[in-house]
Amino acid sequence: MTLANGMMKSLNTTEDQLARLLMRDVKDIFGTMVGLEDLLHLPIQIDPVTNFTDCISSMVGLAGNYNGLVSLHMPGNLAIRATRSMLGMDVTEAGDDVNDALGEIANMIAGSFKQHLSKGGMDIHLSTPSVVYGKEYVITLGNNPDQIAVRFATGDDWFMVVVAFGEN
Repeated sequence: MTLANGMMKSLNTTEDQLARLLMRDVKDIFGTMVGLEDLLHLPIQIDPVTNFTDCISSMVGLAGNYNGLVSLHMPGNLAIRATRSMLGMDVTEAGDDVNDALGEIANMIAGSFKQHLSKGGMDIHLSTPSVVYGKEYVITLGNNPDQIAVRFATGDDWFMVVVAFGEN
């Protein structure tokens, strides 16, 4: 986790406080909307692209005082399970339902996290969610962006949420 001091001062907070807020947002959304309340916070220490196979990533862009990206990285089998639980449908493979569900989860996380930034006076707008999946891909945002990343386990699976920032 490395966020610019200027950003922390303008928000009147610390990186640890923002990370705790992000963890709370993720747990609340997954508990309420997805029915996964057994989330265990794990140390980050990994890169989602090199550690996930058959991954689905949903992303929502941030634009305004700071530009960036909120992304959710989840193994395909967990994404299907989360979609099934969220929609109450018998979903068995990745497709439109999974894309819609994961896009909406990323949108809810971005919307919740945006509120923490907006309380600091920042003008932040959100993009429409995008979803990417496959065996191998790379997501980049500028040169070495500031970021907060949290990782959770549920059962035998784990997923990550990353908020990356680039200053205007």
